Amino acid sequence: MRIGLSTYLFVGQPLQPALLEEIVRAGFNELEIFCVRSHFDYRNAETVRTLAGWFADHNLKLHALHAPTSREISASREGSAPLSISDLERVRRIDAMDEIKRVLEVAERLPFRYLVQHVGAGREPADPRKFDALFHSLEHLVLFAKQRGVTIALENTPGEFSSPTSLRHFLEDTRLRELRFCFDVGHAHMEEGVSRSFEVLHDGIATTHIHDNHGEKDEHLLPFEGTVDWPAALERLASLLAAQGGVPLVFELKESAVPHPPLEHVCRAREKLLQACARAGSG
Repeated sequence: MRIGLSTYLFVGQPLQPALLEEIVRAGFNELEIFCVRSHFDYRNAETVRTLAGWFADHNLKLHALHAPTSREISASREGSAPLSISDLERVRRIDAMDEIKRVLEVAERLPFRYLVQHVGAGREPADPRKFDALFHSLEHLVLFAKQRGVTIALENTPGEFSSPTSLRHFLEDTRLRELRFCFDVGHAHMEEGVSRSFEVLHDGIATTHIHDNHGEKDEHLLPFEGTVDWPAALERLASLLAAQGGVPLVFELKESAVPHPPLEHVCRAREKLLQACARAGSG
């Protein structure tokens, strides 16, 4: 089984090779890097070269990058403005697309397989105008990504616009067949429910986000610390995990939600998840 970790857990600090060493020593070889420039400056050629060298030296492949969700105004991201490829204002939408292209250009030096992409910013209604804007953005970005060996995986996030049902309808209506999904268990739990959400997206899921909450706030807790029914969730995911190559379970956890030392607690949660997976498999 492939179990990975998003560097979102360490988003408040620069992503250095020493931190990557710690993550790999903890047994996580499927890595997703969260693109916040104060954490990983994807625009900086030297930063990208350094990380590319580290991955090459360790004979590891980068699983995914998570596209930025805001225009950073400060290192703490306080007061940062949303970055949305479905923005109804054309200038802001093009600006967002340009920023996503800068992230995709990382693949020219540091190859990665998936770009995890939010379709909007925050909870939004299913506005047909925004779906049109999203289509025009992705029509271009999908080709730009493909030329660099990257597949875009749309993530289900809280809100009607980015719900699993909306994402499925968008894919069917636009026929952008190169797109895949990032199935976020925590977000599904807050909205349509894990089982229902999985059924809607399952045949297009290429990667996942694993975290917990109490059904109301996007807490990004360790598994088993919220109200997600993990045995039931893992039964749903079993077919993806068992397939040839498998789909990784990628922990996406919030810094403030994990006690110190964080990797020690994540490893304990991983063991509990593996035990639950084994029980789901035997069932």
